[in-house]
Amino acid sequence: MPVSEDTNLNVLARGTPGFSGADLANMVNEAALSAARMNRKQVTMYDFELAKDKVLMGAERKSMLLSVEEKRVTAYHEAGHALVSSKREHSDPVHKVTIIPRGMALGVTVHLPDDRHNYTREYLETRLAMLYGGRVAEEVFLKQMSTGAGNDIERATELARSMVCEFGMSRLGPLTFGKKEEQIFLGREISQHRDYSEDTAIKIDGEVRKLVNQGYETAKNILEGSRDTLQKIAAALLEREVLDASEVLLLVDGKELPPMKSPSKPDEGVQQVLKPEPGRGIAKGGESPARA
Repeated sequence: MPVSEDTNLNVLARGTPGFSGADLANMVNEAALSAARMNRKQVTMYDFELAKDKVLMGAERKSMLLSVEEKRVTAYHEAGHALVSSKREHSDPVHKVTIIPRGMALGVTVHLPDDRHNYTREYLETRLAMLYGGRVAEEVFLKQMSTGAGNDIERATELARSMVCEFGMSRLGPLTFGKKEEQIFLGREISQHRDYSEDTAIKIDGEVRKLVNQGYETAKNILEGSRDTLQKIAAALLEREVLDASEVLLLVDGKELPPMKSPSKPDEGVQQVLKPEPGRGIAKGGESPARA
């Protein structure tokens, strides 16, 4: 099946880091199936995006019924992630924001990471702020906390501890703390050997807490200074469920979104189904009609 002109292979490549050949083949196959379901003659970028999300996060959980309040919390949560990312200089660009449940997630903010092998402290601090954008949005705008930020908090804490114990990005200096040992004969189970004193452990905890609090405060300052923008992003998510990068940038710049366009709406790229002419079908009993 041919690919439409709107398909951007560069964007697809940046959005599928770590995909194996089988994963890529699965994504292409799912994209072709999506185009076939919508009766199109070409595979569009929309089909590839649906397929990529399915391979990465699982199929849409259409049977999962969310209350209006849960959708509202998810919309503000993801809007917080997207807005903090858009406002920080060292962040990876936002690719898509969605509140459609997939896998274990009720919503997700997708970034397009640049090809890099080294990460600066500014980049990691920006990532900490982005991870706390969802929790801060819930606290500031909804006056509540939810369990939806649990994974964000876990990842932020692990990142802050790595910055202190592995990368030497704290006031404790360019030192590493703790040695990772791999039990090769036990399924490569990784354990960490503590090679520092109790006093040093207290200092490490203090530095980790400091980095986490800095990320939290950075996110809070950004969101409190852009209240109207965050509310517009959340409202757009509740209406459309999915926002791409261009739509997020329009809202951040204070502009209005264009009218919604249904991807399944018939257009010139849709192949019409031809119905059999009267008298040309199969006769009763499975026999073909006699020729004249």
